[in-house]
Amino acid sequence: MPRMSISRTELLRRLDGLLQPERFKDYGPNGLQVEGRAQVARIVSGVTASRALIEAAIAAGADTLLVHHGLFWRGQDGRVVGWMKERLRLLLAHDINLIAYHLPLDAHPELGNNAQLGRVLGWQAEQRFGEQELGFLAPAAFADGAALATHVQQRLGRSVTLVPGDGRALRRIAWCSGGAQGFFEAAIAAGADAFMTGEISEPQAHLARETGVAFVAAGHHATERYGAPALAAQLAAEYGLEHQFIDIDNPA
Repeated sequence: MPRMSISRTELLRRLDGLLQPERFKDYGPNGLQVEGRAQVARIVSGVTASRALIEAAIAAGADTLLVHHGLFWRGQDGRVVGWMKERLRLLLAHDINLIAYHLPLDAHPELGNNAQLGRVLGWQAEQRFGEQELGFLAPAAFADGAALATHVQQRLGRSVTLVPGDGRALRRIAWCSGGAQGFFEAAIAAGADAFMTGEISEPQAHLARETGVAFVAAGHHATERYGAPALAAQLAAEYGLEHQFIDIDNPA
């Protein structure tokens, strides 16, 4: 059976309808970042538009690359040299569309990074919190922070950093994927017994010790592996497209 295709314009209209990027104050452009073929038939999804992912998408015969972390960010050097020139050269030479959604993909209640991370960890959010309501909060039942850390390690397949708090039983878990360590205070204010994100900075260890709320850092990449493939799989199912998720390992 020949594969189906959809126009890039229609695909972007559907993505914008799902993710509503106009609702968010973001750090870079959401949607089409590099224009490729007008018709889309094979999507490769991934976390970051790195050279390794672009090369893998080329090898997979993709016409569209759908990612969480695109190429362009507020405040970056605007020159097309070095690594940026090489990534753009590969995309343009192979006529590949680069589509990226950042905060809108974190926030989507079903297909987003936080919703999908909760699915993997067995948590169903009942509350949103924090800036632009990007944080999720759910009921849980863990004996303490160590039990939570073990659960996260097993489900995500990587080691985590734990600041255990005061050892309390954990009944409310808050999380926000990626570099959301700055949401810790909002999670505490929302009544969380523990907060999980991708990264930890120096102040969060002190806050965990002083407030008793456990903090788990499970990796920026590791906590954001789930939104882009869920979104791309939804599009593939709707329009009869081919889809492949390619995970480029990242220890961060």
